[in-house]
Amino acid sequence: MYGIEYTNEQINRALQSETPFDIVPSTDTVGHGTFLASVAASKQKSEYVGAAPEADLLVVKLRRANKFFNDFFCIPESQENAYSAADVMLAIEYMINKANSLGMPLAICIGLGSNMSGHDGSSTLSEYISVISQITGICICTAAGNESNAGHHTSGFLPATGSSDDIKIRVPENSNSFMLHIFTNSPDRMSVSLKSPLGEIVPRAVARSGAITETNLVLERAKISVRYFFPVGAAGAQIIIIRFFYPTPGIWDVTLHGDIIVNGRFDSWLPITGLISPGVQFLTPDPYTTVVVPGTSAGGITSGAYNDSDNSLYISSSWGPTRNAKIKPDLVAPGVDVSGIYPIGNGTMTGTSVAAAITTGACALMLQWGIVEQNDVSLNTNRIKSFLIRGCKREPNIQYPSYQWGYGKLDLLNTFMQFRGVL
Repeated sequence: MYGIEYTNEQINRALQSETPFDIVPSTDTVGHGTFLASVAASKQKSEYVGAAPEADLLVVKLRRANKFFNDFFCIPESQENAYSAADVMLAIEYMINKANSLGMPLAICIGLGSNMSGHDGSSTLSEYISVISQITGICICTAAGNESNAGHHTSGFLPATGSSDDIKIRVPENSNSFMLHIFTNSPDRMSVSLKSPLGEIVPRAVARSGAITETNLVLERAKISVRYFFPVGAAGAQIIIIRFFYPTPGIWDVTLHGDIIVNGRFDSWLPITGLISPGVQFLTPDPYTTVVVPGTSAGGITSGAYNDSDNSLYISSSWGPTRNAKIKPDLVAPGVDVSGIYPIGNGTMTGTSVAAAITTGACALMLQWGIVEQNDVSLNTNRIKSFLIRGCKREPNIQYPSYQWGYGKLDLLNTFMQFRGVL
């Protein structure tokens, strides 16, 4: 572990001091985490109350990913909200250990995500969350992501060995370098070639696992790096990673060639909104399979977002299923113009991270009922997920489970009514 722990006593003393940073020299420079904490557990005495106002807060501030990480994933230097999966797992481990030492149950909110994985629950972070979800007294909630209409996912099929298909990417003027991930299913193997907006050809790179092929374009400043990995994970997938350095504006063609085709499906993702220049997107995007990692984990409770003022799905709320055809999100919660507290005062926020915070607050109330009040001392993430799904509000004109709505809208009151046998 690393970092500094500030106790409740130190934080309260700092809040009452004229020089608070002399006591706690740390602050939320982004505001996102503060807002989510307020949505989940604020007990401000004014007009605003969080979902679980009597809950205690255990806050972990993640450090920004290091320069090597940012350079490899082509993340702009100005981006502060980029973190490594290893740090997220260390944060979860710290919180669990702290909760155990205090003898308290723990509801964890992860209001962040990534497209840099296979979206099938097989990433290290996703599998770690699946393990954590089985621990009694722990509940872990994740955001589905805000990627359904971002144009950052596309998919397709190669019908046979020797066939090919094009992935077209629009790149605006002055775009930063970026990374593209392509995933195929075992036992398929594909290779790629590229054509720049000015017509320069990047020759087909032979698919050798771990090999790197780098090409400097002659007539353009752009540089292309292609790397293959296979087999990857238990499913034996193939990953193709393409990095575009100083990309020429216009339409880039990435041609997939079928070296060995049995299944034929491929999925491709660009980085999530905020980690790639605005306007870089696929010409033929696919809104399905846009739930971000670790929202695709089999273990966590994944929340999409809806507008509770008109009962419509939030337009950007990511759609399922996962790449291995599992239902995600699990449910949806309010996520449009939700009131909360920023470091500078009250405000509103929209997105699935807000919905995840509300869901986390609901899970904290479940843990209070089950663990603290000893109505169900075996509660964990999986059991709470089942209870919440049973209590979800479902509309008669929607077929459930849904790739957009999951199993319905979070309704904690109905969940508790079912415990009492009230229908």
